[in-house]
Amino acid sequence: MSGESAPPLARSTLDRAAHRRTDPGWLAEAWEQARVLVLDSADEGRALVRGAAAPPELVLVGPGELPEVPRSVPMFLGVEPDGVPVFAVDAPLPELPGTRRVNLREVGHLLTDRDAGIFTTALALLNWHLRHGYSSSSGQLTQVDEAGWSRVDPAGGRIWPRTDPAMIVLVHDGVDGPDGCCLLGNNATWPSTPGQRRYSCLAGYIEPGESAEAAVLREVREEVGVAVEEIGYAGSQSWPFPGSLMLGFLARADAVAPIRVDPAEIAHARWFTRREIGAALADQPVVVDGGDRLLLPPPSSIALFLVHRWLDGHC
Repeated sequence: MSGESAPPLARSTLDRAAHRRTDPGWLAEAWEQARVLVLDSADEGRALVRGAAAPPELVLVGPGELPEVPRSVPMFLGVEPDGVPVFAVDAPLPELPGTRRVNLREVGHLLTDRDAGIFTTALALLNWHLRHGYSSSSGQLTQVDEAGWSRVDPAGGRIWPRTDPAMIVLVHDGVDGPDGCCLLGNNATWPSTPGQRRYSCLAGYIEPGESAEAAVLREVREEVGVAVEEIGYAGSQSWPFPGSLMLGFLARADAVAPIRVDPAEIAHARWFTRREIGAALADQPVVVDGGDRLLLPPPSSIALFLVHRWLDGHC
């Protein structure tokens, strides 16, 4: 999926070529001609980019340019449109002139479709490997297999990369024009910044045996005590921090219904007009609780994508 209609981390141009993951001969040859993304797990999975202006360019190196022995075996990500295979490794980042270290949250929305897909996939795989060194069924140490796409224990028990589905919803009142409102919340666990308060869409994990739409109904009711209807799917994106798939929705609610927050989940919640959201996006001060300035979701998140969808009338 690519283009402006996609959430920022849902874009890619890579052919994953899954049938190559179990072909050791092909993988060995592919490694010799590969482009390699280096991620540093000791530095929050950062990678290197070139260029100060958007879009920055993700730095990929040849296999002979790795600075030292990687911490991980090469993870095969796929094949580029020009036929060149792409791998990722966990290693200290090389010192290259004109580059800077970045994390995906900082630059995901600025990268090209190609670079966004490579960085997102690599980071999701890396985070899974870092957390699944042992089998959850046998407790035994596991080893990387299938070019990074599974792990196997000594008895042959195999595990595959895990993705946890979660829903995120932009609740709105269905009113057109500048006075139409959306309901955003300030999560109780977010760190506070003096003079600023971040508000975002409501979100939560989908529970076993539950549909995504049922999770939307439940989470909104639990977090702010509001009933929603007309739930519509808007898109999804990986959120590899450490490994979620965010399913994005828009839903309508009554703006005069009382808001009853669950203080364990939400510190503050309120309705914002399109006029206020537009002002905040234009970096104009919008005052919220206690005189703080409104902060909106970060640009690499699907939350801001949903805000823009509503702001532009795509409800």
